[in-house]
Amino acid sequence: MPTPSKRVLLAAPRGYCAGVDRAVMAVEKALEIHGPPVYVRKEIVHNKYVVESLSTRGAVFVPDTDDVPEGARVVFSAHGVSPAVREAAVSRGLLTIDATCPLVAKVHKEAIRFARADQTILLIGHEGHEEVEGTAGEAPGNTIVVNSPEEAMTVEVPDPDQVVWLSQTTLSVDETLETVRRLRDRFPHLQDPPSDDICYATQNRQVAVKKIASECGLVIVVGSANSSNSVRLVEVALQAGAGAAHRIDHATELEDVWFDGVATVGVTSGASVPEILVRDLLEALAKRGYGEVEEVRTATEDLMFSLPHEIRADIRAKEEVTEG
Repeated sequence: MPTPSKRVLLAAPRGYCAGVDRAVMAVEKALEIHGPPVYVRKEIVHNKYVVESLSTRGAVFVPDTDDVPEGARVVFSAHGVSPAVREAAVSRGLLTIDATCPLVAKVHKEAIRFARADQTILLIGHEGHEEVEGTAGEAPGNTIVVNSPEEAMTVEVPDPDQVVWLSQTTLSVDETLETVRRLRDRFPHLQDPPSDDICYATQNRQVAVKKIASECGLVIVVGSANSSNSVRLVEVALQAGAGAAHRIDHATELEDVWFDGVATVGVTSGASVPEILVRDLLEALAKRGYGEVEEVRTATEDLMFSLPHEIRADIRAKEEVTEG
């Protein structure tokens, strides 16, 4: 029998979402306007390449606001922060730039509203993730984190008739729905959020990888280990029928054994991954004989977010000085 030709199925959409693009640009503009150093609390987005690139330009990534010199400028990451973090920044006289993704900010507002109504908030997400910490911090006395469908079977609430669920924006859609189903079995009066919390980009990337997975002996996801949505793409690919799936930060991490007997390789990338890393991967795959690339598109994204208002104000001020 003839050997099947090697090819790549390239998932689309992939890579940067609007919230990531906005956050990265906020740091770039802050460096351009004010010069280094510009401090960033945590990683601006969960991608090793992006963080290293911004570091070389003068961004200084720190674990918390206590590590920022008093009076200095600090950017809050796309994942959002709790009110306690904002208060700590004010107490140190820090100049803040809030790069929280607007879709994450929406979940924060929902948490505040439900807490004011004295609802128990079941926050579906991964405990310890910055986004979950920020959302839970808006209503710590009303929020219980549910990490998995299994935890949905054991969580206890003060009043089963006053319960609502929210979710981290970067979860597996299918797993989240299963968690909600189990919660509703236990709490029939469980309320839904006013809109789906899982962001459009996370959903679109999962749909795209599902479309190609069953045809692929191997799916490669470009994304960092601490990127929730990238890790979920590996899981989704396997559940959708891929022969194997691996996550890498860069094409240099490819392993020869992955390609044994593989005719079709699927490629996608997480929502915090710049396209240059995908191009590097495609070049590496071409050298392995996978030169035929077919893009499989399941959606077209055209959403854009305006820059944080602090940056827009800085840009206007700089323009006024230049014109003056």
